[in-house]
Amino acid sequence: MQTNIHNSKIAILGSGGREHALAWKLAKTLGQESVFTLPGNGGIPNSHPMDIGNFDAIKAFCETHQIDYIFVGPEVPLAEGIVDFFNKTSIRALGPTKAAAQLEGSKVFSKQFMQKHGVSTASFQAFNDIEDALDLVHQMDGDLVIKYDGLAAGKGVYVCDNVQEALDALEEMQQQYGASCPFLVEDKIVGDEISIIGFTDGNAIKLLLPSQDHKQLNDGDTGPNTGGMGVMCPVPFWNEALAATIDEKIVQPTLRGIQAEKMDYKGVIYFGIMIGTNGPELLEYNVRFGDPETEVLLPSLKTDLAVVIEACLDGELASIDLEFESGYFVDVVQVSGGYPKSYKKGYEIKGLNQVQDAIVFHAGTKIENGKVLTNGGRVLNVVAQGTSLATAIDKAYNECAKVSFQDNFYRKDIGQRVYKVVSKNS
Repeated sequence: MQTNIHNSKIAILGSGGREHALAWKLAKTLGQESVFTLPGNGGIPNSHPMDIGNFDAIKAFCETHQIDYIFVGPEVPLAEGIVDFFNKTSIRALGPTKAAAQLEGSKVFSKQFMQKHGVSTASFQAFNDIEDALDLVHQMDGDLVIKYDGLAAGKGVYVCDNVQEALDALEEMQQQYGASCPFLVEDKIVGDEISIIGFTDGNAIKLLLPSQDHKQLNDGDTGPNTGGMGVMCPVPFWNEALAATIDEKIVQPTLRGIQAEKMDYKGVIYFGIMIGTNGPELLEYNVRFGDPETEVLLPSLKTDLAVVIEACLDGELASIDLEFESGYFVDVVQVSGGYPKSYKKGYEIKGLNQVQDAIVFHAGTKIENGKVLTNGGRVLNVVAQGTSLATAIDKAYNECAKVSFQDNFYRKDIGQRVYKVVSKNS
């Protein structure tokens, strides 16, 4: 018998800012006592230490606490079949099955899916051996993108400008995964990246506001790639024409592909899109919420998230109209000194109680002896809303300045990007 989610309890799996935002949003309508986070972090109420790779332990916890729903935050449990596992129980897990999760878990599978179903994307070739790609690297003068096939925690993509960079990327990939590893080489698209994230029940896709992540560590999009240093939504260049093009060239062909492949996909779908001189083209799918995109998308969503979850699981998403708050949302991520390489943990975070005009979502924190301490690379997300993008940016940075911990660092230019292809006024 299906349950009413508003009379139920839900467990969120994961430990970052994404999961804090999910817990915060769901607690608004379900009540904090009905929202559990496994394992959570120092800032998420009702967190419980748990190995989320142990599906039997999660099941036992849910049975003990009478939890009826699970929202899977990170990609690894989805790729390992957690939804398949819980589909054999009375507990309802939101997410794609293991087969459908290949859209993120395998870059080669994903690109072949796009090609087969007419999704706009860059040309590519798939390989199973490093040596086999060398001729193509030289033919393309190294102006290309190399992607390791499997999950790599955001570190398996190499954007190259010349032959030497491409050869270095192949060598690094060989050291990491061996000479015979699956990967692809694809055309490089120069342009403006955008994240389009929504929900699907396999019959319909409903999109949240468009957002834009800032992946590089330093201002001006320089320095090493990170898990994300900040994000804004909506993007200032968004308009009806762009939305219609993305729907026609990317979203609807994806939905038709999901249906044609008979995928069991009830959950979040993420389109990583590059808008280049040929218009929008799909870079990648994720089969879960992005982080830090979630931290602006959920505050911007007016609609009850619990209702959306239930509609996805019941196959009734088409009956839901998503509503959004007005204005702009900006998230500035505070990180530990040394991130994304080596960094120290255990520093006390001060000033959290001084933040008044923003939401703080915890990512890498823990509580010890009543104090909030750093416990990861990305530590905090400071999220502000404004009637204009400039207002939201000012609020976020004003509130960021109130929070401190030893060696903390954050970018000073979130939401202030100069666009390569699209115009801010288009």
